Amino acid sequence: MSRVGVFVCHCGENIARTVDVERVARAAEQLPGVAFATDYKYMCSDPGQGLLKRAIAEQRLSHVVVAACSPRMHERTFRKAVEQAGLNPFLCEMANIREHCSWVHEDREEATTKAIEIVGMLVERVKKNRVLPTITVPVTKKALVIGGGIAGIQAALDIADAGHQVVLVEREPSIGGHMAQLSETFPTLDCSQCIMTPKMVDVANHPNITLHTYSEIEQVDGYIGNFQVTIRKKARSVDEQKCTGCGVCLTKCPQNKIPNSFDCNLGTRSAIYVPFPQAVPNIPVIDREHCTRFKTGKCGVCQKVCGPGAVDFEQQDRLLVEPVGAIVVATGFNLYSIDEKPKGSEIKGYGEFGHGRIPDVIDGMTFERLASASGPTGGKILRPSDGKEPRQVVFIQCVGSRAREKGISYCSKVCCMYTAKHTMLFKHKVHDGQAYVFFMDARTPGKSYDEFWRRSIEEEEAVYIRGMVSRLYQKGDKVVVMGSDIAVGVQVEIEADLVVLATAIMPRQGADSLAQKLGISYDKYHFYSEAHAKLKPVECATAGIYLAGACQGPKDIPDTVSQASAAAAKVMTLFAKEQLEREPVVARVSEKNCVGCFSCRKVCPYGAVEEKEIWDRNGKLIKTVAYVNPGVCAGCGTCQATCPSKSVELDGYTDEQIVAMIEAL
Repeated sequence: MSRVGVFVCHCGENIARTVDVERVARAAEQLPGVAFATDYKYMCSDPGQGLLKRAIAEQRLSHVVVAACSPRMHERTFRKAVEQAGLNPFLCEMANIREHCSWVHEDREEATTKAIEIVGMLVERVKKNRVLPTITVPVTKKALVIGGGIAGIQAALDIADAGHQVVLVEREPSIGGHMAQLSETFPTLDCSQCIMTPKMVDVANHPNITLHTYSEIEQVDGYIGNFQVTIRKKARSVDEQKCTGCGVCLTKCPQNKIPNSFDCNLGTRSAIYVPFPQAVPNIPVIDREHCTRFKTGKCGVCQKVCGPGAVDFEQQDRLLVEPVGAIVVATGFNLYSIDEKPKGSEIKGYGEFGHGRIPDVIDGMTFERLASASGPTGGKILRPSDGKEPRQVVFIQCVGSRAREKGISYCSKVCCMYTAKHTMLFKHKVHDGQAYVFFMDARTPGKSYDEFWRRSIEEEEAVYIRGMVSRLYQKGDKVVVMGSDIAVGVQVEIEADLVVLATAIMPRQGADSLAQKLGISYDKYHFYSEAHAKLKPVECATAGIYLAGACQGPKDIPDTVSQASAAAAKVMTLFAKEQLEREPVVARVSEKNCVGCFSCRKVCPYGAVEEKEIWDRNGKLIKTVAYVNPGVCAGCGTCQATCPSKSVELDGYTDEQIVAMIEAL
């Protein structure tokens, strides 16, 4: 016979302001099977949990219902308390009378009546709960980090420094990401590469890190603690073991006028190239699209001049399989395309700003390469059109960000700050120059950020114009910027030598494809979604996969590094155990009723459904049925809803439990 205990929480005034909690407790006492009911101001507090534990012992309770907030908030808290009192944690249920009741009603009588009904439903449900044993799975103590920007580098180093093996995969020929392209960083104006390249070298030299550059994730199988990851290591056409990084092949290549994407196409490179001088690894890669040997079968100069014989035109892509226990996704970002019609995107471009037609209209990353000492101009700010030093530069903010008419409603967070930095860099390089900034408003949410922004105005004399730009057009060797100054209500027209657009941060191209391989979710912009914005900001709904950096949303470098270390800490917490305990809320298949249609496998987002053969005593195959791997299953219930023969049930959400709740109403 069930002896249910009901504990009603006031949640301060969150519940008690709208719901008569004492009346709910009194009503619960009258329900069949309820042996004890009480109310308390904060059930989640230590005294509240102590009250629950004492009641279980003194009242000999067999089941527990806590009427409080969302189970997502405190279900684990109360189940742990129940377990400490000697009950199976899955004999405890939460009745949500906050989000589902008090917060959505104003009439106290109506809310109280509804709360009583919700508690009654959960009492009937918990009486049908079964004791569920905890699932344990082994843990492979090796981590995969996807992305070699500052987020991936920081996460990899933290995990490796803790003594665990790390596989770092970067799709470009070198690690470094966008941070390697920057000139200086805000708010300290320290050299980006000076603080970045030592970490890149540390990654290459770390005994616990295996680095795979010019590689991509091909396939991901398995589950938390036991992933099998297939990596496509693309052919460099250069043997990494033989190459010494001498660079002779680069200087001898006759195809040396190819636009250099690392320098935002301001400079050129050869068909065999290293992305930038500080690249890690410092091993060239052959661009087969532009290489004469691959296009015509002729040339081969690089192979002839290579002393170690590292150039290999016959090299093919290789597939590597790595067993890992956890995955950190740190794939970074792209900048919003300011072309008139961005390729492969439904986002509308900014044709009115003339990018692609007017050579002296550039984006912020292009300006970074102009200002960088390692850039194509050696750090001199020069106009792309004629190589002359500009005297008047106009910076336009929110190009793509907060632009609903272009399909993007979010703020990119860093644009205000990097524009302020650009005005300073310009003034430091061109002392008699003048910077103008068109902006809607300034957002500077960081330590020393607002002071940095004000410095660009007060010390570097940048002129900020609150208003929008409507049009740009070429006038001789000038770019005329037409806009408005809403602060004084006048139209503004500036003849600029150079225009810099502060473009929005967007997810990397192919982010959706990678998410589908990993089995993680993403939003409408293709930023990856965290499990909970407040309580699980670096975790995914898919257990064992963590997020770091701008793949989740726009972030500056300090936030990116912090999140990378947080993701690494989650991995280290996972690796601290030999066996991983998982909640047993998983789907189970009735082998007797299963007809082997495998509709469940088609809809399972986690790849948890496998085939299982049923044999008779004589060794004859009877049928093939579905089997749910409990280590992979995340308990979403999709298979249960899909199964046409009703052969699948979800532990903790059985038909018997659901029907009991319905009948209670």
